[in-house]
Order: sequence, then C-alpha cells, then structure tokens
Amino acid sequence: MTPAYVALEGGHVIEGRGRAPGTARGELVFTTAYTGYEESLTDPSYEEQILTFSYPLIGNYGVREERFESDRVHPRAVLAKELTEDVTEWLASEGVPAVDHLDTREVVTDIRDGGAMKCGIAVGEDVTEDDALEQLEACKAMSDHTEIGAQVSVDEPVVHGADNDGDTVALIDCGAKGSIVDSLLARNATVHVLPHDASAHDVEAVSPDILFISNGPGDPANYEQAINLVDTFVEDTPVAGICLGQQIVAEALGGTTEKMTFGHRGVNQPVLDLESGQVVMTTQNHGYTVADPGDHLEVTQINVNDDTPEGIDGIEYDVITRQYHPEANPGPEDTLDFFDDVLAMAETRSQRAVPADD
Repeated sequence: MTPAYVALEGGHVIEGRGRAPGTARGELVFTTAYTGYEESLTDPSYEEQILTFSYPLIGNYGVREERFESDRVHPRAVLAKELTEDVTEWLASEGVPAVDHLDTREVVTDIRDGGAMKCGIAVGEDVTEDDALEQLEACKAMSDHTEIGAQVSVDEPVVHGADNDGDTVALIDCGAKGSIVDSLLARNATVHVLPHDASAHDVEAVSPDILFISNGPGDPANYEQAINLVDTFVEDTPVAGICLGQQIVAEALGGTTEKMTFGHRGVNQPVLDLESGQVVMTTQNHGYTVADPGDHLEVTQINVNDDTPEGIDGIEYDVITRQYHPEANPGPEDTLDFFDDVLAMAETRSQRAVPADD
C-alpha cells in the first residue's frame, strides 16, 4: 500500500492509502454531494483547497469530460473513504494527490467543530509524516491568496454565442463554471467572458445589457477590480452575481462579508424565499458570506439551516444575486429561472429608457 499522510492544522497527522502521488497544501473543506464528483473537482471555486468527499464511494459512474465545469481539476488534493480507479487515474494524470481509506466521518466532524483549516498532504513510496507537516507549515490562509483570481480566470476576452440575437452579457470571470455560460447561451444571450481584472473600458467595449459577476474562489475583498466595476456600472447597467459574485456586489454597494466557519458545500442546501415562502434545494460551494447587505440591497432569500443570505436584490438599483448555484449540474434544478430573471432586468431597463408617447 502506498503511504499517505494528511497533516491537519494543529499538527495531528492521519494516515491513509495513497491513490495518486504528490505533495500538496491548502484549506481543508468538505462537500456533502453524493453525485457530481466530476463537476466538483473541476469547479474553479475549489482552487487552493483540499476537498474531502463525505459520501463514501467516489467514482462509481466513471469520468466523462462532457461533465467538466472547466478544463482542469482545481482542488490541490482529494480525500475520500474510497476512490475508484477511474477517478484516481484521472487525478494522477492531473498531478493531484489523492488519499482514501480514511475515516471521512472523523475528518468532516473535525472541520465542522474546528472550521475549515490548513492542511498538508504527502503521498508516495518514500514520503513521511514530516513531508506532510512541511506542506502544512507552508500553507497560507485563504484570505492571503490575494492573486487567486488570476489562477482561475481567462487571460483575454472570450465570446460565446456571437450569432445569438438576445441580450449581451459581460461575464466577469472570477472562476466561472461552464454551466453559467451554458445557461445564458440557452436563453439566446451573447456572453463576453472577461478577465477577473477587466477594466471599465473593457466592459464598455462590450456594451453589455447585463454585468454578471461569476462564482470563484477565495476572499471577495481580494477582487478589488470586480468590486470597482460593480460600483462604476450599477447605476446604468443591471448587475447579477452568483456565489462569490453576490459577495462582490455586496462589497461594492456598502455591504460587508465575512468568512464562515466551514462554509456551504453540497447539493442539499435548503433555501427559503422570504416573499413566497417556498423552500428550494440548492447546490452550494462557498466559504464566505454576506454579513450585512448595507443600505442599497435587501435580503430576499435565506439558508434554512443558518439564516445566512442566499438571495439579494437591489433596492434602488437593478441588481439580483444568488449565493447558491442556480445552474447546478447535476441538479437540483429548482432555481434555473434565476437566469430568466437576470435577463428580464435588461428588458425592463430597455422599456424604461423608451420615452412615453405624447
């Protein structure tokens, strides 16, 4: 059996079975998702993290590229009770260490009790506990990854659906999942994917009907340019956001954000709409949340488990954001109509701009 060591913040070291070799460090988190491991592993929001799957068997339906949310695996390492050969071969080909034969119930409990924590991983024939502890020692806090947006964003603008005749969306790519683009294209939009540090001039060149801030990893406070874009365009252009995007919008409009103890990651998070009273099931992946929406935004949806904001609308501005992923792939698909609501803001703005007949 290939040796594998997992060093947790505080110095506790767990032994497991090495399935893909290498060393890694990152913030240790867990997901409760029981399907969608391909989507989770290719979600850019897991950049600089070590992902623990709480579901005991990962890989039971293989690995298919058409399910990927991006072009690579983003977690720095993967932990599970049991991983299949399909998944471990894929992770090894990507250079991502993997460990199984762990009591993931204990790992999840440690994270729930102590919060997301720094972690070091060492897997290989010649590794020792000291190798994992060395990785732990070098691990940075998530808020210290100030350039994390550059690791997951496009370098140059990319256009999708250029022949579509619907609304034009400027999608600020802070680590956007492919399903967000797909959901907008399915509604006949033209999507201009712009780098996370796009300038106001870059956005103006697109002449967007909607400014859309994507999901992504890390502390929203580190996305200063995206915050500035929201502040610059919100008076004249409808603004939407998903996950990190909700946090960035709140930061731009006078709200505050904070780090959660262990975050929301899974496909089974219940969300209550405060106006309708309806509860929907959602997919989520975030470690930060809006602490106070400020004076320009109002909370319209909350998490049933802890009352954290899940939906925010503008009071005097055309703004709509969601903390969860309406484009969840695979499901649940309870909230896909969010994209209809986003594009409807452009139509409403256009109608207001047309002068009334004398």
